[in-house]
Amino acid sequence: MKVRDVMDKIVVSVPPQTTYEQAAKIMHQHRFSGLPVVDDSGKLVGILSEKDLFRALYPNYEDYARKTEEFLAEEAEESHIEEVRKNTVDHYMTKSVLSIESDAPIMKAGGIMLAHGVHRLPVIEHGRLVGLVTRENIYGAIIQHHLGL
Repeated sequence: MKVRDVMDKIVVSVPPQTTYEQAAKIMHQHRFSGLPVVDDSGKLVGILSEKDLFRALYPNYEDYARKTEEFLAEEAEESHIEEVRKNTVDHYMTKSVLSIESDAPIMKAGGIMLAHGVHRLPVIEHGRLVGLVTRENIYGAIIQHHLGL
């Protein structure tokens, strides 16, 4: 079984200029845990996950250690959120994205996801995004095909 047989062919993606707020709304409304980020030609340039959005709301350890009191102040937290929501997703997305070709076996896709701790892989043909395959897609196909459920 190939990735093309189980992938989601209708994929919601966003351009890098999308604001944090816009992307968060899309993810929340559609219950997505991640969004591919593509340029004007459809080329995959990143992926934005819930984890990326969540990390953006909090200081990194180094900043926190230097300015602990500042980050503990409620007003500073609110100010930080206001700043973050206006920034574009290219500030927060993962730029080094794992992807897979549509003609790859689903077991290969599953192995990549497991080895790298990711839940989804963008599917690429000729350098362009054509789908998205998730752990759920692969697991469901394996269960259905081998257990007849």
